[in-house]
Amino acid sequence: MSKKPELLVPAGSLEELKRYFAAGADAALVGEARYGMRLPGDMTPQDIAEAVQVARQYGAKIYVSLNNLMTNDMLEGLPDYVKQLAECGVDAVEFGDPAVLQTVRTVAPQLKLHWNAEMTSTNYATANYWGTKGASRVVLARELNMDEITAMPPKLNIEAEVQVHGMTNIYHSKRRLVHSYMVSQGRPVDPDSNLGMSRGLFLIEAERPDEKFPIFEDINGTHIMSSDDICILEDLHLLMAAGVDSFKIETLLKPASYNEVVIASYRKAIEAYFRDPDGYELDENWLEAIREIQDPERELTFGFFYKEQVY
Repeated sequence: MSKKPELLVPAGSLEELKRYFAAGADAALVGEARYGMRLPGDMTPQDIAEAVQVARQYGAKIYVSLNNLMTNDMLEGLPDYVKQLAECGVDAVEFGDPAVLQTVRTVAPQLKLHWNAEMTSTNYATANYWGTKGASRVVLARELNMDEITAMPPKLNIEAEVQVHGMTNIYHSKRRLVHSYMVSQGRPVDPDSNLGMSRGLFLIEAERPDEKFPIFEDINGTHIMSSDDICILEDLHLLMAAGVDSFKIETLLKPASYNEVVIASYRKAIEAYFRDPDGYELDENWLEAIREIQDPERELTFGFFYKEQVY
């Protein structure tokens, strides 16, 4: 039998950390907006140090997002920031830019590295290449289908992480489009505010008027999110049987109370499967608990898990 997979969730505060670990999460992704994108909250190194202490109380892990698009000026402070993270005792950092990998290997080689290239982590050979450079995990692209994902672990030399629940990013611009619009209209704007998040803004396309695409805007630009939420709870056993190492529940733009229910449902499914893999059956109550609190304007879907890809 494969080992029990990790249940990973992004967290934006120490309070969220405690609630998510109590609900059944094994690890949390945190970070600072300066170096990490699409985070549910901004944590300073001091906050992250406290997060590590909280995690240890639950026997859990803390990963830090360094997945931003790195510019020359950001590289100047990166070594000191990585050193601070290492001193905090974090378990790993998530990266997309090789500059992060090089920095970690130079100033804090004890830190584990999780390669997250968003859309381009689509094959085992590339993932294993990054493994030879020091990565211990690959975050598989959300565009992969179930067959592609389940075929990956046997050919990987590093761990695999898959998103199993929540919204996904479908567009990113380094420009703060909402902020620029507000300024052009002469409206007072806090330059540090997350306009998309605080005002509940959506993008609606003319050809799809019934679908709302949430806008998440922070100091890193504008992010358009999917109009539906992935929910693969019904077929989670296929990923467990394949040996996927980590399941990510995306918590962005969801209240903590919603995320707690989702975490608990996936936790129950994982525990039930590993008690008796051969006799495992989905308990509809786990899924119903999520349906009861799901935003009626956001459909629960399988995402790309069962969509044919055209290359």
